[in-house]
Amino acid sequence: MSYEIQQDGKFKFIEVGQGEPLMLLHGLFGAISNFDAVITHFSKTYKVIVPILPLLELDLLHTSVGGLQKFLLRFIEHRNLNNIHLMGNSLGGHVALVHILKHPERIKSLILAGSSGLYENGMGDSYPKRGDKEYIRQKTSLTFYDPAIATDELVNEVFEITNNRLKVIKIIALAKSAIRNNLGEDLRKIQQPTCLIWGTSDTITPPFVGKEFNRLIPNSELHFIEKCGHAPMLEVPEAFNAILEGFLQKLKTPAATI
Repeated sequence: MSYEIQQDGKFKFIEVGQGEPLMLLHGLFGAISNFDAVITHFSKTYKVIVPILPLLELDLLHTSVGGLQKFLLRFIEHRNLNNIHLMGNSLGGHVALVHILKHPERIKSLILAGSSGLYENGMGDSYPKRGDKEYIRQKTSLTFYDPAIATDELVNEVFEITNNRLKVIKIIALAKSAIRNNLGEDLRKIQQPTCLIWGTSDTITPPFVGKEFNRLIPNSELHFIEKCGHAPMLEVPEAFNAILEGFLQKLKTPAATI
């Protein structure tokens, strides 16, 4: 499904629906299309916002998790958003974590799917390999439990990016920044309700990473989805949406009175 990309000043984003903001942050090779099912489902009851992160547009000095978090802060302030349900997949989850640790005041809840921030099988070593589409196909398919999810269209998008030398340098910079920026014990400071949604077949941020996030983030709940890799909202959207719906519904329920 295609959505109108809006522009407000320097910021490009998608905004669909009304209600509390549900903000979605994509990963290193993510795209808005990764969130199609989430946008369709939740835009009926929430204002779903997908900022287009400038992963490959920042200058090299600021091509880092910290640089992306500063961009996110400027976007939130510029749009004057509050009570945000902040969701991130992979690198997007890492950016969300850094943001909530630095600026928790506008965030109502946190949702992480296959997030980096503790450990990940980085792609900044042998990947991306330029000029070899089958290698790119193989690497891309590792993101999913079902390799058929790595369609020709998706592989071509990644292949095009990896054939640009400057973009490759920035991808490696972001991947290495994510590995260096290990949040560890700082995660204990997060007070917002947190939903962790993990694929049992995630090879990039394996299941033990989800368990460690669950151990470290005080008010967190962990959900595993079988036969699912690193991008559950794309690979198993119905199961993902059901978990997220249940989590958000609990936040709407008034506290019981005694």
